[in-house]
Amino acid sequence: MLKSVADSYDLWLFAPKEPDWESRYLRGNTVVDTLDPREAMESAVRLAESVQIAGVLCYDEIRVPIAAIVAETLKLPCANVEGVRACRDKHLGREALAAAGVEQPASRAVASLEEAQEAARTTGFPVVLKPRALAASVGVVRADGPEAVEAAYSEASEAYFDEIPRDHAWVLVEEYLDGPEVSVESVCRDGRVTPMFVARKALGFAPHFEEVGHTVSADDPLLDDPAVRHVLQEAHTALGLGTLVTHTELRLTRNGPSLVEVNARLGGDLIPYVARLATGVDYGKVAADLAAGAEPDVTPVRTASAHIQFLYPEHDLDVTSLTVEDELPPGVHEVRLMVEPGRRLRLPPRDHVAGRYAYVVTTGASPEECAEALRAATPLIHLAGTPTG
Repeated sequence: MLKSVADSYDLWLFAPKEPDWESRYLRGNTVVDTLDPREAMESAVRLAESVQIAGVLCYDEIRVPIAAIVAETLKLPCANVEGVRACRDKHLGREALAAAGVEQPASRAVASLEEAQEAARTTGFPVVLKPRALAASVGVVRADGPEAVEAAYSEASEAYFDEIPRDHAWVLVEEYLDGPEVSVESVCRDGRVTPMFVARKALGFAPHFEEVGHTVSADDPLLDDPAVRHVLQEAHTALGLGTLVTHTELRLTRNGPSLVEVNARLGGDLIPYVARLATGVDYGKVAADLAAGAEPDVTPVRTASAHIQFLYPEHDLDVTSLTVEDELPPGVHEVRLMVEPGRRLRLPPRDHVAGRYAYVVTTGASPEECAEALRAATPLIHLAGTPTG
């Protein structure tokens, strides 16, 4: 992201510590508590006295509300602070979407196991329990019957990030949506939504919802699907979102697309990077152009497919060695080893993204070609370790 943006704009980084690897992309930086809205606003106002600021951009899930506040304070293109808060707090988002009649699962915020059990009985099994304001599928678990609710509630209620305060009614009990899950990255400009690309997700570690892979095709038919476009626009309008890039997750149910959530940022898991390989569009630059008030160009310059697959061990282990063979098959764009010997890997739900040891990026004319290249590449990555108890 920083490299993409730095190719077109000067960057000034607000972060809670001095930059390290980021320095090569920066014109300057300010050390500031990026979770303190007042401190961030005051620092931005001081900076604007000596530097012309074109826009405010944030790719961190937890800090997007602060970035929206700073942009609004400086009277720059803005996502709308309340809309961003409704994206971060899934309960607030559900309430806004329900009031507007957007297609979504039934949802109830609960503060106790007893309330969760009652909500599950009312909704009907299976249900999904999740924390109302986390990310990366942490604490999200399906309960298929009454006997599974207690364990699911315990997991969802105990999930936390150090930087996020927990609300009293911290857990959502929601209707389970059957069908494939996709994410849609969109440009929202003054409330008008244009989908850029679709990522089709591979999920693993049921009853959890770990995202283990994503496939992007430049000509995915969902981009022009009227029902998908309708849900996207209705959701953004209901949340009051203004000018920003968004990452919207949908389930393609037998009754049509239904909204899982809207996030006020580009997707994680290197999805924009994979999409760039498929379409030729630099989505980091798109996000920066939008933040600076420019009209971004999201027209694909190539028509291909690309896939990213994250690799997990078969069981929890302490890594003793991790290697990849030099000669990789055609269609393998990149293999990245993510851990070193001595690292302990634990599978979801004990760890989520931290349980990965490598990822493989493949490209081809179709998703099938990407899958074929992945099947050829995976045996060439060798993980060894000592099982843990």
